[in-house]
Amino acid sequence: MQKKKILIIDDEKAFTTMLKLNLELTGLYEVATENDPVNALASALKSSPDLILLDVIMPNVDGPDIAFQIKNYPLLKGIPIVFLTATVRKEEVKSGGMIAGHCFVAKTDSLSSLFDTIENEIILSAHHPHSNGQQG
Repeated sequence: MQKKKILIIDDEKAFTTMLKLNLELTGLYEVATENDPVNALASALKSSPDLILLDVIMPNVDGPDIAFQIKNYPLLKGIPIVFLTATVRKEEVKSGGMIAGHCFVAKTDSLSSLFDTIENEIILSAHHPHSNGQQG
């Protein structure tokens, strides 16, 4: 089985390092990280991920702005985005766990919750093929 590629975009290097390690330990994912939100679009183009984990609040550019850029770039528009946030918990959101039309995971959630969300989003994406030129 081919590993799924995940790109983590978060300005907290310690967090991305820890998350990358935990995701790679599953043996299911190949993980790239980007700690400078200004480089997010370029990193997404370079890594061609199957899914993007994107921090909501970062310096210079916020996650929803980056998501908008990614969704408006033809080669990337079909890639599912899951927001990571330290400021909002699922219980606090009345819209069913969505931020700017994307699902999210609280940074305080368990790793198993994150893994479940990643798998669900990748499966949903597979059922709604995107035209970004990637081969699965």
